[in-house]
Amino acid sequence: MLRKFLDQIEHRIVSGPFKKYHPLFDMVDTMLYSPLKRTINHVHVKDGMDYKRMMLVVIYALIPLMLFSFYNVGYQANLVISSGLVHGGEGWRDALISALGFSHDPKSIIDNALYGLLVFLPLIIVTAVVGGFWEILFAVIYQHEINEGFLVTMFLFPLVVSPTLPLWQAALAISFGVVIGKEVFGGTGMNIFNPALLARAFLFFAYPGEISGDAIWVVDGYSMATPLGKLATVGAFTADSIGDFVRNTNPNDIFSSMDPWWRAFLGFIPGSIGETSTLLIIVGALILIFTGIGSWEIMVGGVLGVIAMSLLLNSLSSNFSNPMFVVPWQWHLVLGGFAFGIVYMATDPVSGAATKAGKWIYGFAIGVMCIFIRALNPGYPEGMMLSILLMNGFAPLIDYFIVERNKARRRLRDAK
Repeated sequence: MLRKFLDQIEHRIVSGPFKKYHPLFDMVDTMLYSPLKRTINHVHVKDGMDYKRMMLVVIYALIPLMLFSFYNVGYQANLVISSGLVHGGEGWRDALISALGFSHDPKSIIDNALYGLLVFLPLIIVTAVVGGFWEILFAVIYQHEINEGFLVTMFLFPLVVSPTLPLWQAALAISFGVVIGKEVFGGTGMNIFNPALLARAFLFFAYPGEISGDAIWVVDGYSMATPLGKLATVGAFTADSIGDFVRNTNPNDIFSSMDPWWRAFLGFIPGSIGETSTLLIIVGALILIFTGIGSWEIMVGGVLGVIAMSLLLNSLSSNFSNPMFVVPWQWHLVLGGFAFGIVYMATDPVSGAATKAGKWIYGFAIGVMCIFIRALNPGYPEGMMLSILLMNGFAPLIDYFIVERNKARRRLRDAK
């Protein structure tokens, strides 16, 4: 019945008075049903992975991380509330939790997950409504299809911000990311920078007090220093004592005997909503690599860049009092947004490098720049966001020189 209804109104929208709203109709139709157009000639290359399926696979790869993020956000908030540092029961989340018969017990999986879900849902709803509005508006104005790329931006942006980011700031940021970061360049496929990351950069420069990377708001009215923030401000120490800066409290006794590095690897530390669990980020990376969507060259290149720059700074640590110089490379991999950024942001096929050799250079440079910014810029101990945006700008240049090198090599080969 629904299929017949859509077929009946299609001709009115395609050629009738509502023609300008055809992109909106096409979006609804293709979301509900597969397009009827088929490639049947044998001269065409057949590929089962179109853009829509590619975006959906990225979302599937985010699901395990999102589920854990709900839990960890609630866990960090409930730890603060149960310790008496702030009083629960004052906000709408607390009122709803009490009405449903739950509490702020950090040992309860359900309590933690529920609180985290109540944090994440408003962010993703605002992102979807505001960002979707701009997507539809530009599609109607320029009469092009509404691209599924925004679905990934819609999920990525809430995962890279503070849990208590004001919703009006989220609306401003995603508007900047979609309009300035993508639509002014011509829409999906034409943008230079990753829209979700550009939206976070807008917050960083417009509201640095809440998203500088040295502290994270775990619950309204209370912020907690991130491990990177502690490392950037503490006095001189040895590499062996870095684990003291990772929280020892864990939601389950099973983790009590683990080394603090493993707790950071699992993700039970404060941070942006989706950046803490390196383990589940690796799971998402394997999904992207196995499906051929994410570039393993960029991911591996980024890790190698982090290791190389960390070892270089470690070798120079005796000559400087900067505590970030002695941080081992394995800690840089699990703290901050490096893992999330190199897997989900740097591998963006539009804003990243496209040539095979270029991907290695691009990824390696991101890793190097990330550690460089972390170590030498105490005002911003994170580094991953700026390093990716910087290399987004250099990605076309990298590909240009790789292509020119290949052309010159082929000319030399043909001349022999």
